[in-house]
Amino acid sequence: MLEGNRVSRISVRGFAVASATAVTAVGSVVGVASGSVAQPNNDAEATAADTTLLADLPAGQQAQVQTASLTQQADAVAIQADASAKKDAEQAARVAAAKTAEAKKAQAEKAAKEAKARADAKEAASRSSASSFPVQSSYTVAQIQAMAQQMVAGGQFQCFSNIVDHESSWNYQAVNASSGAYGLFQALPGSKMSSAGADWQTNPATQIKWGLNYMNSRYGSPCQAWSFWQANHWY
Repeated sequence: MLEGNRVSRISVRGFAVASATAVTAVGSVVGVASGSVAQPNNDAEATAADTTLLADLPAGQQAQVQTASLTQQADAVAIQADASAKKDAEQAARVAAAKTAEAKKAQAEKAAKEAKARADAKEAASRSSASSFPVQSSYTVAQIQAMAQQMVAGGQFQCFSNIVDHESSWNYQAVNASSGAYGLFQALPGSKMSSAGADWQTNPATQIKWGLNYMNSRYGSPCQAWSFWQANHWY
């Protein structure tokens, strides 16, 4: 196979050719499986004294040497594959950890927002139940808005005001000609506001109490009610 041109020389210094344990000395073998570049004949003469050709070895030992070299190469490839797999696993773990952290952050922000809304609603309920306004025969928009500012938590007032602006323009006696919806919040039917007081038709403070309770109980807060209104144009 390789006898003619002495291709694939194998250094066997300290290697007993006739030994049955030839494979254990193959650490000094170079280029068996892949084949080393053929050397010019003058190189062959220079190394002939301490070099044994693969072809000069018995057939059994040739197979052992070739197998050992292939095993060596396979081990090197396996080590490289393990390192690459480890690197990929570490990168995947970093990506997963980042996603988990991001999800936890979003959950914490949502929980904080909901807690604030509940606190605002609780404050608003406390303020509205404690509020007392003198009964008048009529009320200006400024007076009604002043009532609402006293009854609605500061962080929720603008959202509350936006809804009233769109529903009735702060007219506590506004009536929808087609549906009969009534008051600041266009309650339908208007009589449902009686749960906040018997004077629901003439007292804007009673309507504000009802509207605030409705937003808190149905949506969680006036701002959440306003978000729904923006998406649907009703609430």
